[in-house]
Amino acid sequence: MTQAAPIEIIGVLHLLPLPASPSVSPGFPAVLARALQDAERLWGAGVRSLIVENLGDAPFRAERVDPHVPAMLAVVGSHLRQRYGDELRLGINVLRNDGQAALGVAAAVGADFVRINVWTGATWTDQGLITGQAHDLLRYRRELGLTAHELAVAADVLVKHGVPAGSEDVAQVARDTAHRGGADVLIITGDGTGAVTRLHHLEQVRAALPSSCLWVGSGVVPSQLPALSRLVDGAIVGTWFHEDGRLDAPLDAGRIRAFMDAASAASAAHTGLG
Repeated sequence: MTQAAPIEIIGVLHLLPLPASPSVSPGFPAVLARALQDAERLWGAGVRSLIVENLGDAPFRAERVDPHVPAMLAVVGSHLRQRYGDELRLGINVLRNDGQAALGVAAAVGADFVRINVWTGATWTDQGLITGQAHDLLRYRRELGLTAHELAVAADVLVKHGVPAGSEDVAQVARDTAHRGGADVLIITGDGTGAVTRLHHLEQVRAALPSSCLWVGSGVVPSQLPALSRLVDGAIVGTWFHEDGRLDAPLDAGRIRAFMDAASAASAAHTGLG
């Protein structure tokens, strides 16, 4: 971790249900319009990193999604890239765990990173047992002509909504994810979407991997930022940014601005500038 660097705040575009999802979709034009509206609210409040994910498609398939899903994510990503250019750090997450589709979308739209929930080991989830595919996916990234510098893999450690089919030692799993699995970024989360991440888990991983890039992946609220600023390089913020913290509601520009002000204050205090 670069101690003088501010925390990177990564906003989430939780897409409405896509066509053919188990939930009723408003149609892809409406999905795209909401995504661009939410992106504009994030951008206007100073958020310069976004991750696009098909959250509205729950309940998810465990791994391979239908072909239209990455196609539609690529359309969303292309609009974002055209609108904001290279100033935007763009991420792709194809839920539940279609890493190959995520890499393909990322290559098509020039994304900066992908998030993959189960990268190494195996996890019991509400979709059944999901097994990591780090070997195949790192080979695929290379076959796409991309390096870690061009397209980073942000991998969850003890991913939310899951129970590991193996060790629950967060530091050991993090070491394996980074060293044996080759992940570029480690994500530590709480137990579910919007659930607070345990501070002691972050402390254990930071102690075990002092130079690794570490993100907190769920439940971040403004009051946590001073403590997080000494431990993590980035924070994925989804639930908090929605109106009243409801995932089915649009993003709230006021909540985003207040959060970003708190993030700036925490970073300034941590670096001795406040």
